[in-house]
Amino acid sequence: MVRLSYPIEMEIAGNTAMWTRPDTGDCPVSYPAPTYSAVKAIFESILWGPDVEIIPTKVELCEPIQYHSYCTNYGGPLRKPTSIKKGNNYQLYTTVLIDVCYRLYAAVVPNKEKSKLPESAIRWDKNTTSPGHAYQSIFARRLKRGQCYSIPVLGWKEFTPSYFGKFRDTTQVLSDLLPVIIPSMLRQVFSKGYTPLGSYAKKNFSPVSYVYDNDLVIQNGVLEYPQKEGESC
Repeated sequence: MVRLSYPIEMEIAGNTAMWTRPDTGDCPVSYPAPTYSAVKAIFESILWGPDVEIIPTKVELCEPIQYHSYCTNYGGPLRKPTSIKKGNNYQLYTTVLIDVCYRLYAAVVPNKEKSKLPESAIRWDKNTTSPGHAYQSIFARRLKRGQCYSIPVLGWKEFTPSYFGKFRDTTQVLSDLLPVIIPSMLRQVFSKGYTPLGSYAKKNFSPVSYVYDNDLVIQNGVLEYPQKEGESC
């Protein structure tokens, strides 16, 4: 029997996290839990491959939800052109989460969009009987060694984790947490999937396509991400 879906899991913790709510404007506030795309990016920071798709399934909260005021001197590309030209920053006030710890879960499935794969990925795919199984095994080895494709972050790049790796025996899920209702949560911004490198110059890049999950509930410390049509876990 061929398994089309392979589970992966990991734990991540840190001092500060920011899962930005887009409806909170220029003083952003964090969601109480990581978004679907944030969890996907954390897994992909350990191991990424275009011939598989990572589908986050749920996150377990292992520390109480604590909000905290945070201010930073923003010097990014969203400043006014005149400010960028003069090298002026501005103070950005936000509301972040502190002392976070999560157990993340996802399923790995083969990428259905084979036509978008680069030649190197197509060759690898043809030589691999089960890309999802291969990814699962390589991911587990890299996680055990502490290897990563890029440093995983807790939302913003400045919020690096104090720990990422396999589940720790001392970590406990907040099973007694009261239900937390999330009326709407941004799921993905680039939901059209992978686009080969180099297509940006041809104006054939993945378009912005906002997708939201509605009426989510963190129940007993667990947030389950709804599975969309076409996803198989």
